[in-house]
This record gives sequence, C-alpha cells and structure tokens, in this order.
Amino acid sequence: MKKLLIMTCILLAAFGQRAGAQDFQLPATEDIAMYQVNPRVFAPDHSLNAVAHRMDSIQALGVNVIWVMPIFPIGIEKGKNSPYCISDYKAVAPEFGTIDDFKNLVRVSHEHGIGVILDWVANHTAWDHPWVKQHPEWYTHDEETDTIIHPRPWDWYDVADLNYDNYYMRKAMTEAMRFWVTEVGLDGFRCDVADGVPADFWNDAITELRQAAKPRNIVMLAEGKRPDNFTVGGFDMNYGWDYKDVLVKVFEKGASVEELFQADKDEYAPLPQGRYKMRFTTNHDHATEKSPVKEFINVRGSMAAYVASVFPHGGAMIYGSQEVGYPETINFFKYVPVDWTANAPLYREYQRLIQLYNEHSALRKGTMTPYPDKDVMVFAKEDGNGSFLVVSNVRNAKKVIGVPEKFQGTATDAYTGKSRKVGKKLTLKPFEYLILQY
Repeated sequence: MKKLLIMTCILLAAFGQRAGAQDFQLPATEDIAMYQVNPRVFAPDHSLNAVAHRMDSIQALGVNVIWVMPIFPIGIEKGKNSPYCISDYKAVAPEFGTIDDFKNLVRVSHEHGIGVILDWVANHTAWDHPWVKQHPEWYTHDEETDTIIHPRPWDWYDVADLNYDNYYMRKAMTEAMRFWVTEVGLDGFRCDVADGVPADFWNDAITELRQAAKPRNIVMLAEGKRPDNFTVGGFDMNYGWDYKDVLVKVFEKGASVEELFQADKDEYAPLPQGRYKMRFTTNHDHATEKSPVKEFINVRGSMAAYVASVFPHGGAMIYGSQEVGYPETINFFKYVPVDWTANAPLYREYQRLIQLYNEHSALRKGTMTPYPDKDVMVFAKEDGNGSFLVVSNVRNAKKVIGVPEKFQGTATDAYTGKSRKVGKKLTLKPFEYLILQY
C-alpha cells in the first residue's frame, strides 16, 4: 500500500509538470520581453543545466521568452569552435549537455511562464555535416571549379553555403526545424542570417511549423532587416539593426537625438501591422567588440541607452550578462565566466525597467509622440490605459530641457512611485532618465 501511494505521488507530480508545460502559451509578439541565453557564459560544460538552475533569477528580471544560442554539435573540419558551425541539426553538443537536458530546460522555462526559442542556422552548415558528402548538390558550388563554397561575401571559411534552389534540401531543413517543435516543445526560432535565405523558403517553413505546433503558438524572429522577412517570409519580428547603429552614433559621436526618431520611423514605415522590431543595446555579436557599459561610455550611459532603445516602440531584449554590467568583451566562441552576483543594484534596475515595461501597455506598445531635442530623448507614450513622458539624457553632462505644456503639473515618477511637480523645465544629471506617469 505504501509503495502504491509513493508511485501515485510520483505519477501525479510528473503529470503536474507535464500539464504545466502543456498549459504554457506564448505572450503576444507585442508583449514579448526577451532574454538572450549564451550558454557559454553560464558554465564550461553541461551549461543547459546551469541555465535551468538560474531560471528563478531570469524569471525575476521580468522576461517572458528566452532565446538560446545554438546548442548543436560543432563542426571540426576548418572549424573555429563557433556554435554557428553546425554538424548535426538534430542533436546537442556534449559541451552543452544532452537533448534531455534541453527538454528539461524547456519544461523548467514553461513552469516559470517563459517561452523558449532556439537559434537556427539555415544559411550554412559545417564542412563535416553529413549532408556535404551525402548530398553535395544541396550546397552552392563555384561555377568554375564546381566545388562547394563558403557563404559569400562573408569571410566565414569555417562553413559551407547551402543551395536553396534544391527542393530536397529545403524539405530536410524544414523537417529538422519541425523536430524541435514537435519533439521538444520549442516555442519558435531566432533565425540566423535570415536575409541570406530566400523569403519564400521561410514562408513555406514557417507555415508548416505553425501548423505542427497547434494548438500552441510559436514566435519567429529573423536576424535581418529586409521588409520581405514579413511580407513574404511570415516572421513576427526582425532586428532593429539600424536603430542600434544610430544609438551608438548618438552616444559615441554626439549625433542629434532627432536621428534616433528618424531611425525609428524608417524601421517601422515598411512593417505590416502586428509585426515588430527587436530593440537592444547589445547582443552576442556586439558584445564581442564592446560591452554596453563601455560602448555607451559608462554604466549610467548604458542605462540611458537601454531606456532610449526599448521604450519608444517595444520589442525589448536583454543579453545575458548585461544585467550585471559585465565590463569586458564576451567571445562566444569560448567559455567566458560571468559573476552573476557582481552588480546587484544594476540587476535591480533592469528588473524595475522591465517590470514597468510589462505593467504598462502604453510603455511597450502605446502611441509614441516625439519632442525634438538634440541632447535628450523626449517622447510621450500613451494608450487608453495610461499616459507617460519618457526622457533620457544621452549626454555625459547636465542638460536642461523644456517640458511640453500638456506634461507640466503633477506626475508620478514611475520608477520610484513618488509624486513630483513638473514645471516648464527639467534639469537632468549626466545620463539621467525619467519615466513620468500622468
């Protein structure tokens, strides 16, 4: 009887875990707050388990989707240990763990109310991927030598370029993607070099993946900026590359804030309704060159840049490590240890900003009204649920700005919750930001 009771408890617990995962539903695209997971900053091996062990801390930031960088076996022939050099689309590299470890990460994430998308590399494979020998026609060949080439015009000599004129390769690629959705419970993909793959392939693959995932939703993020990512490909989000470039230009070279508003307008002008740009101050590519606390002058500059990045139009993303202000570059080709306790005040600041982002629909998807100023980003965010004035001093110097008449009076500092009087002018400390609620 005792054994029966124990077994019943175990089965009920297992059922409860499965039910929790099955009941999980992704947030609407417009409500996503994303966290990029680079497994190589979590542990030197079995890093998927290390990520799962940190899920409480990741959840506490307020994010609702994690994007996991590639976890597949890495090619050795001509290889550089890049996770984007894939030798098997249906396996997990021992460095990161096992496929069961990844299934566990998905389960734990879902139990924390967080979706999981996986980095997918459809533009190229490793040179020792079985397809190279089994199906050389699935790759692009040099016209003169009839040999397989690396992706051009890039200098990615460690990978072989795939041929999207080949119907059978397309089917095999889609089937591999489908495996992770149906067998692992994945919630979508971040698609690497999406602009290097024909949009009509994405349309076919995404249509099939959405059908395979039913009744669940999936989210598809393109690393690209072509308008046909949306109009043909069927993606939900793509990158705000141009906005990030202008953000750096404003902070490093003193360009006018008005250029940021123009970049925002230019990025959204061609987008269909219901499609979004992912906005960020760093990611795994940019972090190899500079950490945000250096790219944006100092820690305070990095936070002023974050406010100027995610609040104008939503699409918030944070790269795992920036929440503790990791000061050095992170080469994602190797293990880089991050001290997750290094900067608790900065972690809490990101946590509070994402909390405000989640709590107030106006801040993440309300109508934006810009107020031109060359040194301070000033804009209103409003919808039927709230009205806010957001100001972010992008200069490492004190600035005084005029306050639009409709926002003069009594406001609540949304970050602190304290009431304050707002007059005709606001004096801002170097890199100070304010989120004022009316």
